[in-house]
Amino acid sequence: MDKAEFWTLLERSAEETTDPDHRLTWLTHHLSRLSPEHIADFQLGLEAARRPIDTYAMWGAANQILDGLCSSDTFWYFQPWLIGQGQRFARNPDNLADLPAVRVLAGRGHENWSDAEWPQWEALDYVAADAYERVTGRRDGLHEALKARGHRVYADPEPNDQPWNSDSLTEIAQRLPRLARLFPRRQHVTP
Repeated sequence: MDKAEFWTLLERSAEETTDPDHRLTWLTHHLSRLSPEHIADFQLGLEAARRPIDTYAMWGAANQILDGLCSSDTFWYFQPWLIGQGQRFARNPDNLADLPAVRVLAGRGHENWSDAEWPQWEALDYVAADAYERVTGRRDGLHEALKARGHRVYADPEPNDQPWNSDSLTEIAQRLPRLARLFPRRQHVTP
């Protein structure tokens, strides 16, 4: 499976349904019809798509959308969600303001977002492993196959750019002006 096939499969799942759980079912079914090597290629494609958005700049954008509540785990789950938006998703963090899935969240507090709307999709990280197990019967088979190919699996953000203070209203206004207008920070009340 090459890069184009990875994106085609991911985007076809979005054409079938917008519900994240149904997309996972669809992807698992279709991946299970491929060879173990192609399933591993899908996981490598997912990780390759993750690298350019694993940045402090994108983390700041996610933090703005999530009203300052974006931990490292939350950012890790945000990345596959962003990839799930398709190949043409924004690489410039402030351009996330153009994504329909982001715009629908604006003006509503995160407590009013449905589960399907939340900008996170952790389960996409596991779809290839599930399909691999279905095909081979080996529970940790995908991890072993990737290791045999010399691939280092990582499970936490490893931003590759300069950190910045994504809680600073001044920096947010300079770096993310469009997202700052769509998602103005609210005051959090501490009990």
